[in-house]
Amino acid sequence: MKIYFRLLSFARPIGKFAVPYFILTLLSIVFNTLNYVLLAPLLKAIFNPGSAGKALVQPANWWNPINDLSYFAQLANQRFGTLGALEFICAAIISSVLLSNVFRYFSQRIMENLRIFTLLNLRRTVFDNVMNLHLGYFNNERKGDILSKISADVQVVQFSVTGTLQVAFKEPFQLLFYLVTLFVVSVKLTLFSMLIIPVSAFVISRIVKRLREQAKESQQTYSNMISNLDEALSGIKIIKAFNAASFIKKRFDHENQEYSRITRSMAKRQQMASPVSEFLGVLMVSGIVLYGGSLIINHDDSLTAENFILYIAMFSQIMRPAKAISDSFSNIHSGIAAGERVLALIDEKPLINDAPNAVAVKDFTDSIKFENVFFAYNDKQAANDIAETGKDDIDKWVLKNLNLVIPKGKTVALVGPSGGGKSTLMDMLPRFIEPQAGAIFIDGVDIQAVTMESLRALMGIVNQESILFNDTIFNNIAFGKTNATQQQVEAAARIANAHNFIMETDKGYQTNTGDRGTKLSGGQRQRICIARAVLNNPPIMLLDEATSALDTESEKLVQDALNNLMKNRTSLIIAHRLSTIQNADLILVLEKGTVVEQGTHQELLQNGGVYRRLIDMQAFNG
Repeated sequence: MKIYFRLLSFARPIGKFAVPYFILTLLSIVFNTLNYVLLAPLLKAIFNPGSAGKALVQPANWWNPINDLSYFAQLANQRFGTLGALEFICAAIISSVLLSNVFRYFSQRIMENLRIFTLLNLRRTVFDNVMNLHLGYFNNERKGDILSKISADVQVVQFSVTGTLQVAFKEPFQLLFYLVTLFVVSVKLTLFSMLIIPVSAFVISRIVKRLREQAKESQQTYSNMISNLDEALSGIKIIKAFNAASFIKKRFDHENQEYSRITRSMAKRQQMASPVSEFLGVLMVSGIVLYGGSLIINHDDSLTAENFILYIAMFSQIMRPAKAISDSFSNIHSGIAAGERVLALIDEKPLINDAPNAVAVKDFTDSIKFENVFFAYNDKQAANDIAETGKDDIDKWVLKNLNLVIPKGKTVALVGPSGGGKSTLMDMLPRFIEPQAGAIFIDGVDIQAVTMESLRALMGIVNQESILFNDTIFNNIAFGKTNATQQQVEAAARIANAHNFIMETDKGYQTNTGDRGTKLSGGQRQRICIARAVLNNPPIMLLDEATSALDTESEKLVQDALNNLMKNRTSLIIAHRLSTIQNADLILVLEKGTVVEQGTHQELLQNGGVYRRLIDMQAFNG
């Protein structure tokens, strides 16, 4: 129940919906019950017309609605005759049914607004929290699992949990009204029927016992299936290239069959509850007919014929709210299981946060400094190793005891063998990851003391993978800048050597790039990414292998664009190609997490060390 009430907290302020829903539902229940109560005077008017000449006895009290309505029916019979009384009762039934349905309609409208409002808040909260999580979380989780939680699981929560809320507000009151009326009609019959209800509840509870466990399995299997689907669509080119379609089909079909098996088992239990409860209801009605009929046959004064028919009609209806309550208990297990997965995603906290007293940095004026930086991936013991032993020769370090200064306006290139720590070093600047020991300073201020938003606003990032969104070229360049003008976007595109090819497309800047920019070539995508960075106009540029995946012609165009981008900016470049790094002010050679060489291109060539070996290998491979 703790999970259920926490999920309901996303409907706040729930009183805005609950109060009018409760009032309208109560009115609907009152008039719905009245529809059946009016059966007794209706039957009496039809089958006992001789009562018109009898003296009327006014009820001593007004707590019994059946006696009260019978009194008014007989009064109408005396004043307007039997046909007039019948017309009066029929008009009362029509009015009661109309009011009952009008109130029910408006109550359902309110409940639907509550359901949509809850879904809106829940999905917004989940997505907002996912966007706030650190990048390391996404490296450890399957994207399909996250998609499944945000889409399918939230939808299950919406319909099962809020649907149960609707039942909780309405059906118990409807059941209570019916029971009170049944006791008023006949205490004996009602007590007799109450003996069978616990048996029905016990049988249904046994049927739905395993539903929650199966619901958890179902949600996990569904997320696995979505993950396989996402990976298959993302890697369709590789799948076809390696003739792996049959393998992928079998893997997807395995998850699909497992999901179908669990769903079928759940459906079997859920669907069993309804016919079982219906059969038990018929069994109860049959027993009541047998017992009540014997009272009528034996001329028992406690029950009249018209009241007996009313009782049967009313009791047949009491099974509907009881069945709705039992069905909601079988459905709530799916909602709770899905809710646990959604809440687990909401409860996931980012490992990297702004400090409580973090300040916004507005400009970059002096230098970037790395001081005694140590870093290891997925190693919680790493910081303790530094604090307790002071060892700096541990093999697990990606970076160890790194010291580096990048002056403003300088271009610094990072080179070295794969796994040397180049990308790790660059990811630390915008705080995508954080060191286990040491500190990074910008203008003498520890970057952990400034807000991440202001820190990243100082930086433009261009990666090896050109990440574009399925949108227009204009919106991809102006990404995140809703107030960018056409002139500003075009100016950025010109600096990135992208304006000419953009104008050659069908709709110019309004041309859609396709999913992940597939309608454009690699060089075109990269130049749009550069234009995006130019428009942001940051003082610091981070370039991670921005030309490594391009052909020679595209590389030349992109390199020219990068040279334009780096003018009057502080730049940190990761690259292997000589054309990218030979003009750098400082080249750092990283190997096994440490700087083994540094200097200009010519200085490092003369040293004949690791850098010279890398350049010679590149020249040989070229």
